[in-house]
Amino acid sequence: MADETRGTVLVALLANVGVGVAKGVGGAVTGSSALLAEAAHSVADTLNETFLLLSLKRADRPADRTHPFGYGKERFFWSLLAAVGIFVSGAVFSVVEGVRALTGETEETTTAHFVVIYAILGVSILLEGGSLLKALRQVVREATSAHRRLLTYVLRSPDPTVKTVASEDSIAVLGVLVALAGTVAHQVTGSNVWDALSSIVIGALLGVVAVLLGRDTKELLIGEAADPAVRVAAVDVLAAEPGVVRVQEVLTMQLGPSNVLLAGRVQFADDLTAREIEDVCTRAEEEMRRRVPVLTQVFLDPSTVSASADAAARQRLADTRAEAAGLLDPGDGAPQPRTRTGRRVQSRSPR
Repeated sequence: MADETRGTVLVALLANVGVGVAKGVGGAVTGSSALLAEAAHSVADTLNETFLLLSLKRADRPADRTHPFGYGKERFFWSLLAAVGIFVSGAVFSVVEGVRALTGETEETTTAHFVVIYAILGVSILLEGGSLLKALRQVVREATSAHRRLLTYVLRSPDPTVKTVASEDSIAVLGVLVALAGTVAHQVTGSNVWDALSSIVIGALLGVVAVLLGRDTKELLIGEAADPAVRVAAVDVLAAEPGVVRVQEVLTMQLGPSNVLLAGRVQFADDLTAREIEDVCTRAEEEMRRRVPVLTQVFLDPSTVSASADAAARQRLADTRAEAAGLLDPGDGAPQPRTRTGRRVQSRSPR
């Protein structure tokens, strides 16, 4: 999947380099605010795809002494920078360019200029559309394999790379259509206002995408919990162990797109020896990792759980089960919870 993701980002990068140069030259020649805004959009996307490629390489580094949990969160950091890049390089420039076109003096746009603009927009929509189709095919394939609705899969995926590319390309295609509409209105009415307004609209669209991507990545970067299905599976494994009396809580955190840390406070039976407690923990950890392979770090803390803490834990578990059930694909004949990355949680094997 990493190779496919890298290929998707490369296709988007090459497409943006091509259309960015064309839009920039065309905007400078024709004075089209919409083309200049789209050029800024392509420059931002090119920079962002460079960030994403860098994140794929750096996040693959193994854990070491200074980063014992690995470098998976590099994906989140560089994706956050990409979101900031969309906002600063794309949204702000596009809005400023649109306002400048509205308030400043503009040169007359000739028929030859309009021909150039239409040609560049036509090439842009072909290249941007091809990149978008590549990203959508990957996302649809992953969502189908996970038996989740496409929108649910995209919104809950902890892998921001493909989501960022798909979002960028979607807005790129929409931006070209907005620029095309503004150019047509400009040519029909003879008023440059439409061209300027299309630039502002493009900036607003980029701003919305940047904020949404930045918000999601920020949650992952500061330590978002794993999919509720992961928490439910972990508690079920612990509760099924004969030596476990109560489970106070299970805490999870995404260490990367396919890496989850889990820590649990568990009360064991009083008559268990230290060796027996160790055996219970080992069996539980192995079973958790079998059912949810993304659980790469598991820590269990022997604790005394009071009756009130146990009641609170049961209520949290009920809420988590309800949340996990709400994510199930109703079209699946035998629906089961799935991890945040879309992997099916394996059913428990009979003992």
